[in-house]
Amino acid sequence: MTTIKPNNPFLIAGYYVPAYFCDREQETEQIINALYNGRNLTLVAPRRMGKTGLIKHAFYKLHEQQSDIITLYLDIYSMQNLNEFVQAFGSTVLGSLDSVPQKAMARISQFIKSCRPVFTLDELSGMPEVSIDIAPEKEMATLKEIFNYLQSSEKRCYIAIDEFQQITEYPEKGVEALLRSYIQSLPNVHFIFAGSKQHVMQEMFLSAKRPFYQSTQTIVIGCINKESYYNFAFSWFKKQHLTLSKDTFSGIYDEFEGHTWYIQALLNRLYGYAENPDQEKVARAIREIVEENEYGYQNLLAAYTSGAIRLVKAIAKERVVPEINAGAFISKYRLKAASSVNTALRTLTKMEMVYRTENGYIVYDRFFAIWLRQQPY
Repeated sequence: MTTIKPNNPFLIAGYYVPAYFCDREQETEQIINALYNGRNLTLVAPRRMGKTGLIKHAFYKLHEQQSDIITLYLDIYSMQNLNEFVQAFGSTVLGSLDSVPQKAMARISQFIKSCRPVFTLDELSGMPEVSIDIAPEKEMATLKEIFNYLQSSEKRCYIAIDEFQQITEYPEKGVEALLRSYIQSLPNVHFIFAGSKQHVMQEMFLSAKRPFYQSTQTIVIGCINKESYYNFAFSWFKKQHLTLSKDTFSGIYDEFEGHTWYIQALLNRLYGYAENPDQEKVARAIREIVEENEYGYQNLLAAYTSGAIRLVKAIAKERVVPEINAGAFISKYRLKAASSVNTALRTLTKMEMVYRTENGYIVYDRFFAIWLRQQPY
């Protein structure tokens, strides 16, 4: 099977090969070292900081060292309950541990008894793809069977579960403890638990009251080093006979505070212009992206109260708000009483429109923040 080479080296989704991946050498080595030596990992970073790409990059490097390992990735951000989680987990895991289709189907049938797996064959690889439909009240039985299937494998397997903090919101009780009890009995399988809500992930893995307490090595991902990122970007523009100046790149990096996805989105546009990047073209790229998303931004605001809208606009205009209940901030933007501000803030934070950084509250989506600053207050 061949993989089509990207036309644009500044990827904003997916992973290709190491040449298209910038830096993260230390974090990559930490992940590889931990998994190779049998340690599960907790990986924490804000959304769009590049943790998914980092996971897949580490998996790529692991395959270079150990060609016979199995690496699996599952994003559970959209899963709302245990039933949905088990279905997605089963579809990811089942059939992946055997290279011969007949053997895969036989082993799945041997272990999965609580529901009926549906097999289809991938047209390119010829390997079975498995989906399962789980009846209510059968989730825990099926989950146990999936872990038994994993345990029976003779291959070393690494599984990354992204947005792992979502399991804390499932209506079923005891999901954390259930997963922990199964995971600790798998000597041949090791996990990366990745998440974007730092306070929730830290509570899950660092609180003595929680099942996963001190069961993993923790890595917190920050921004890519500015100099390394510039050298990476400069080299790709140079291959197209274009020059990306340090000043132009520095302006992009500083505007988005090193947040990977937003920088990639702009570099992708600038590379596509096939002209030497400058501040004017950066402004053009930002304007294009914001205008393309304007309809979505308008619909997004329509779902919130006037108080929440005023607050998110105020945060956007300030860029960062160290103290949300400060009298000067509330007065400047004619916000209501502190209690009303706190109510609106809880809603905005829960819906991930607002995010708390070390420096204070910001609007999570940086392009959305730019659009909000352009709106009348």
